[in-house]
Amino acid sequence: MSDTTSGPSGHSDTTGPDTPKHVPVCYVIDEEPSIRHFLSLILHGSGIDSEEFGTDEPFLAALRRRHPALVFLNVSLDSADAVKSIVALKHQKFEGPVQLMSNRGGAVLEHVRGIGEQHGLRMLPPLKKPFDTQTIATIVQELSLGDASPIAARIGLDEALSNGWIEFWYQPRIALRQRQLAGLEAFARARHPTYGVLSPEAFLPGARDADLVNLASLAVKRALRLSASLVQMAISARMTVNVTLEVLQKLPIPELMREHNATGKRGSLTFDITEDEMMADIQHAKAVARDMKQHQIDIAIDDFGRSLSYLAGMKDLPFAELKLAANYVADCGTDKVNAPLCKTMIDLAHDSGGKAGAIGVEKAADALALVSMGCDIGQGHLLGRPMPEERLISLLRQRAENQTRQARTANAES
Repeated sequence: MSDTTSGPSGHSDTTGPDTPKHVPVCYVIDEEPSIRHFLSLILHGSGIDSEEFGTDEPFLAALRRRHPALVFLNVSLDSADAVKSIVALKHQKFEGPVQLMSNRGGAVLEHVRGIGEQHGLRMLPPLKKPFDTQTIATIVQELSLGDASPIAARIGLDEALSNGWIEFWYQPRIALRQRQLAGLEAFARARHPTYGVLSPEAFLPGARDADLVNLASLAVKRALRLSASLVQMAISARMTVNVTLEVLQKLPIPELMREHNATGKRGSLTFDITEDEMMADIQHAKAVARDMKQHQIDIAIDDFGRSLSYLAGMKDLPFAELKLAANYVADCGTDKVNAPLCKTMIDLAHDSGGKAGAIGVEKAADALALVSMGCDIGQGHLLGRPMPEERLISLLRQRAENQTRQARTANAES
């Protein structure tokens, strides 16, 4: 799993009226849905909420309701709308930074930026489209927003579950050679009414075993429900949930699978269990894996790489995938130590009848190297950050619509 604060399993204050403390939220104003979704995806992956606006009117209404931590403002062909938004920010006494962005030339951006500075706003250096993920991540880091900030609060998992605050964000898992969606991995978040979105480190420490089982059960239910929704969109994606062996044995698997009519659908669900747990008692792990196989559930060995000496014991371990640990994946395209180790683990997975996955894929060079090594699946910020379910479905639906339009255009031209 590449989401370092996850399992199934503090932020700067914003200013303005009716704004709860510690809720980092950014406003994104752009008429292009793809740009809005792209920015929101990056922000959500950094633990920051976002609100999107295609025109200035709903943005102005939201601004009167509360002030964000940061505003992304597009400068379109007619820069008058951007100027109008800047004037509104001044009237609302907005004190946060404003990030201009545009397809247009630098002169126009600098002109609009100058107007903002004349109105006393904090104008960041403009962005020329297209821009990449790292550019936005750097802006967030330099403003001390997102995950790098202290945890805003600590709450109990039992409290989060009983109040319905738990939600699951999903990270895409990509078939590297085909460049297609292969699966989704679930990561737990708690959306607190005061503190906003909290990562697992805010609510998992000290959790009781019973609550961890309830969390895992909820993760399975939501994952299978999402899988069924994607099937309706003609999208097949294997759902992955992280669990411990102890929790897995306590889950009511037959009941969960029957509830969602998932029994018999091979590959609809995978449980990730860490290498350390699997290797601590291989015979027990084998028994659990075989039991899951009866329910058509796969087992993946997560964070793999330290137990290459256990090769003999792994030959008959019924796993579906070995997921290479992020510290081996990092710089595997150039590092003379990591590269051969990754290749060895990938070959081990294939020789054992499973697939090879890589977590923590952050660099294009590493992704290319993994493809050349025969790695099957990759996940990491380069390939997609964890995102809320509604954002994921919106992006997948938009992609499907774009593909349909392109197909119709190609047919019409032919």
